[in-house]
Amino acid sequence: MKNTIALGLLLVSSVTTAFAGGLLTNTNQSVHFLRNPARDASTEVDAAYTNPAGTTFLEDGFHISLTNQSVIQTRTITSTFAPFAGNGGSATKEFLGKATAPVVPGFQWVYKEGKWALSGGFAITGGGGKATFANGLPSFETGIAMIPLSLTAKGIPTTKYSVDGYMEGQQFIYGAQINGSYKFNDYLSAAVGVRVNVVSSAYKGHLNNIMINPTHPTLNPTGAMMSAPTFFTNAAASAQGASTSLGAIIGAGLGSKTLSELATMNVITASQKAQLMGGIGGQDLTASAAQAAYNQLVAVNTANAAGTQNKSIDYTQSGTGITPIVGLNYNYAGLNIGVKYEFNTKLDVKNKTTKDDTGNYPDGATIPNDIPALFTVGAEYKVMPALKVSGGYHHFFDSDAKMANDKQTKINGGINEILFGVEYDLTEQIMVSAGGQTTNTGATDAYQSDMSYSLSSYSLGFGAAYKITPTLKLNLAYFFTNYDKWTKASTSYNGTPVAGTDEYMRTNKVFGIGLDWSF
Repeated sequence: MKNTIALGLLLVSSVTTAFAGGLLTNTNQSVHFLRNPARDASTEVDAAYTNPAGTTFLEDGFHISLTNQSVIQTRTITSTFAPFAGNGGSATKEFLGKATAPVVPGFQWVYKEGKWALSGGFAITGGGGKATFANGLPSFETGIAMIPLSLTAKGIPTTKYSVDGYMEGQQFIYGAQINGSYKFNDYLSAAVGVRVNVVSSAYKGHLNNIMINPTHPTLNPTGAMMSAPTFFTNAAASAQGASTSLGAIIGAGLGSKTLSELATMNVITASQKAQLMGGIGGQDLTASAAQAAYNQLVAVNTANAAGTQNKSIDYTQSGTGITPIVGLNYNYAGLNIGVKYEFNTKLDVKNKTTKDDTGNYPDGATIPNDIPALFTVGAEYKVMPALKVSGGYHHFFDSDAKMANDKQTKINGGINEILFGVEYDLTEQIMVSAGGQTTNTGATDAYQSDMSYSLSSYSLGFGAAYKITPTLKLNLAYFFTNYDKWTKASTSYNGTPVAGTDEYMRTNKVFGIGLDWSF
């Protein structure tokens, strides 16, 4: 074998946001969003996040909202790569990741008096859950799948492999926000605010028990499945033995003689000649050249033995960033318009590494993980006293947010979202609502990978609010997202000389319950 087998275990921030929003931003921070996503002009308690300037249009007093969301999400990567057939017989494999977050709390509050309002909240503003790929990821398995092909090309017939691959990751960005708002007149108000974002992420993964079935006359004559590290260790030892025997011949002054000449001279037997030539692809080299070839085999097989050993990683990441926020609100004759801008958040995360058999995650290393700037604008209009319609627009400036390995350069602008919704009062106590959101990603093929990908989608939510008392309201909602598939074809799949294709898909379902209390 000419080259070593490159095997690596790579984990990055593969648990992207588990909810609606951008690559690192959750925009559904309350149950109000789930039952009607178009909240950018809200003048209810959830405006503490969606439209801080709108909080000045609440009644004087305290307003509190408590929410819990339960999220069920899957990530499916369907990969077609011919060498995968060595593990199960099919070139197409499905890698399924499951992400669950049964408890995702949110808390928002407003204190309004006269022209002033103070508001804030606490929520999981990014990430939110744990994703587990019980069989690893395509990029984990690609290098292992190439082992049979590589060995066969070197004259060692190999058709099968197996591996125990596993990966799990969780990412939470906790956000604590406070805003100050002022109402200039009956129509116009403004707000300034700040959010402190705290990142807490953890990643674990392994590649264990790599097995192959090389057919080798001395090392594995039956072609049975065996440990890959054992095979390569034995192959290195065999090559070392051949090099040592050739060294003795060279020491006797016969280094310029070919293996055939050495056999004719009875320095080696015909059987030894066949074995020595077989180990270097049947070449009839001089003793010196043959020893150099065997020395190279020693180095390659030693490296391959190390590369196929069990590998695991276990590390966490943490970091803190500050988001400045400004907003405006305009209200006139049943129409309310809200505008908000969240500035880019510079954020670096730092590794705390417990175990890293790959050398990719050094303890103490820092990685850029900026939260992109966000612009939102929305409008609500009371068509009649019992009926309100709403719409909105979001733009995430993803291309301007620094990411690991400068991945932001592989995004065309950023994510754009259009939102719409409707609310109707069935009675004085019961209100029903529904709405939707379309999301168009700016990600390119170069950005997409099995460890982090962004898909366009549409989402629908619906629910109801029930006034238990004049000051206490119960909110219930369900929200789901349908994603567009993304197919990425490559002529050099994961850095190999073989073509392959990945098809990315996701599902997302969220259940929410919450209480609003005013006093």
